[in-house]
Amino acid sequence: MGWKNACAGGDAIGWERRLDPNWHTDPARPHIRRGLGLAICMHGTGIAGLDMGAASIKLNDDGSFNLLIGATDLGTGSDTVLAQIAAETLGVPLEKIIVYSSDTDFTPFDTGAYASSTTYISGGAVLRAAEEVRDQMLRHAAAHHHQGHPAENLWLEDSYVYAPGGKRVSHETIALHSLHQADQKQIMATASHMSYLSPPPFAAQFAEVEVDIVTGQVTCTKLVMAVDCGIAINPVTASGQVEGGMLQALGYALSEEMVYDAAGRMLNPKLGDYRIYAADETPELKAILVQTYEPSGPYGAKAVAEIPMDGVAPAIANAIYDATGLRLRDIPFTPEKVWLALQN
Repeated sequence: MGWKNACAGGDAIGWERRLDPNWHTDPARPHIRRGLGLAICMHGTGIAGLDMGAASIKLNDDGSFNLLIGATDLGTGSDTVLAQIAAETLGVPLEKIIVYSSDTDFTPFDTGAYASSTTYISGGAVLRAAEEVRDQMLRHAAAHHHQGHPAENLWLEDSYVYAPGGKRVSHETIALHSLHQADQKQIMATASHMSYLSPPPFAAQFAEVEVDIVTGQVTCTKLVMAVDCGIAINPVTASGQVEGGMLQALGYALSEEMVYDAAGRMLNPKLGDYRIYAADETPELKAILVQTYEPSGPYGAKAVAEIPMDGVAPAIANAIYDATGLRLRDIPFTPEKVWLALQN
């Protein structure tokens, strides 16, 4: 998958330009040198044998479902992704999944939103719980609504339980019938998930830079990352995580530094002096999802959250080398460090 990533990212960045000696310079700006860099990286998906998540799902009498999860949405969109996994399994639109998350008074336990684990681990728990609820609904329908059809021949789709031949009964009917008429049982399930696997996402990170050989200033003009994250449950939020991670890592590569004096005192203890990128300084960003199927993940998914942090700094280091011939290894690549290297 690494070769597919590199090909997709190379096409997007215009990788062949590095072979054109005229591209590296700009006659209108003789102090500028251009360069392209590439880094290949991999990460993990959760901590094998340690991370676990749990989920509870309950069928309501209007055909909607309550989804209780311990996983915390930190802005990554995990509430949406976990609801999508439940909705796909239960054959309903997303709006019929009512999410309650990360309230330790009544949601199940989850190890935490870290280690790129939520979709893979917590999503696995949601999938297991949803499959158990689905099976309960199919068994009830087979016994009371689709007599003559075994449960394994029925399926959930568009908020109905279907039988061969097209006969259908709504989720709402199943809920009301199971609560008030037959069996009188709440259809619900709780499941936990832990994995001894940690399938790695792979990525190819590309960077385009301009280096001012007079001042040492490095300006990143474009970042492209092609990522194999398995099947992206939500391509929009997955792409957003890649773009956000690249921008965060750009500060790590070029400007974010804690500076100390000889006595060990920090010289820039204020956030105003700790330089992070502002919106109007953001380079062109492009995320490419090179999708594969991960058999151990829910609907083929694996991690995407942290790998965008891994490749930006080495890709920029390689781009600086392509532009100037300088092999720099001490991040961040501040103007002072680059200028001193140029003088030497």
